[in-house]
Amino acid sequence: MAETKTKSGTIVHPHYGCTVGAAYTVAAIKGGVPIANCGPGCMYKQFFLISFDNGFQGSAGAGGGNVPSANVGENDIVFGGAQKLDDLIKSSLAVLKGDLYVVLTGCSGELIGDDVESVVRKYQEQGFPIVHAETGGFKGTNITGHEIVVESIIDQYVGDYDGEKEQGLVNLWFDVPYFHQNWRGDYLEIVRILKASGLKVNVLFGPQSGGAKEWKNIPKAQFNLVISPWVGVKTAKLLERKYGQPYLHIPEIPIGEEATTAFIRKVVEFAGINKRKSEAFIKEESQLYYYFLEHFAEFFSEYWFGLPSQFAVIGDSAYTLAYTKFLASQIGMIPVKQIITDNPPPRYREKIAEYFHNIAEDVSVEPEFLEDGYLVEESLRTVDFGSGVPLILGTTWESDVAAEKGGLLIEVGPPTTEEVTINKTYIGYRGAFTLLERIYSAAVGGK
Repeated sequence: MAETKTKSGTIVHPHYGCTVGAAYTVAAIKGGVPIANCGPGCMYKQFFLISFDNGFQGSAGAGGGNVPSANVGENDIVFGGAQKLDDLIKSSLAVLKGDLYVVLTGCSGELIGDDVESVVRKYQEQGFPIVHAETGGFKGTNITGHEIVVESIIDQYVGDYDGEKEQGLVNLWFDVPYFHQNWRGDYLEIVRILKASGLKVNVLFGPQSGGAKEWKNIPKAQFNLVISPWVGVKTAKLLERKYGQPYLHIPEIPIGEEATTAFIRKVVEFAGINKRKSEAFIKEESQLYYYFLEHFAEFFSEYWFGLPSQFAVIGDSAYTLAYTKFLASQIGMIPVKQIITDNPPPRYREKIAEYFHNIAEDVSVEPEFLEDGYLVEESLRTVDFGSGVPLILGTTWESDVAAEKGGLLIEVGPPTTEEVTINKTYIGYRGAFTLLERIYSAAVGGK
């Protein structure tokens, strides 16, 4: 498990946003309105890295360029910005129709010590659905901010609950919204799989979410499902303490038949529901999967000598693990470099590294943990891909190295400037073939 930092401590070519980028966690909730108490330009920068230059995802409502911001300046830093924030909240409530408002504090507001809690409490006492989250950029990444915002909504908006739990209802903690450009399609596929297996799902983000009212149902769920090596575990532990809900932690996002079937059986077993529906669904999906795989095999066996055989993945913990396991265990490709860029907390890193051990028969990988894009590029330059065409699943930052090596670059993480994402997924039974189509279309097309 390797970790390297630049001597200066600076980060070049980051693969994530800063903490206040969690404004997009709020924007992903139907009826959610983020209100940013930060400096001018903060929201603009987050928009470009997390949304626009990340698959050109687009936004609606209060997302994108429509996030209200206090644009904290020198006068506010000297004299305090509480009044300016108060005016911004008042204007936002009047102009932007929403079901849940979240005030996110950036570096400026936190450093000068604005009493945001008191400002927000005044509106809470008037009955407005509004919460505050301390998301100063110096606290970490937009993933850190995501967990802070989720916890703030649970504590200040969802509140206490001592009612009954609904058997078979699960809270889904999955992709960080907007961080992975395929997040909407990924949610659709995971929700489809869970519902077809006999479960009811609280979808908290994205197109299938019921919005703010869905969050009120969180305490009613039988259990929480976390699909990630580390993101969401902290939230699940909070809900376990607060509502007495157990949680199931599955570190691997399922891609392909083997992983998806194992995922379904694990969730159904934990839920304790009847298995007839899930097994019927597995049978139907597996038959379709192998039907298409058999036809793909004809192409693969004919042209294998000119196709990539070794690959590298650069991305966040969850997808680096998922892509590596799928390509190694089900397609038979050889992983030669796996770089994790989402800066997981140190307490999780040893366990994350273990997930890459024995990833396929006689295949183990030792991932690197690198935040600095320059160091990522330098590490990638040292890789020997053999005589075949290098395959790199990464981001726009790795395009120069991919070109130097004459490799194929499939952009799968932030930033992504060569892909337009509307509704796409590479996960589950069906998304696996979209990923294979993307890789091998690039291979035969020479791109």
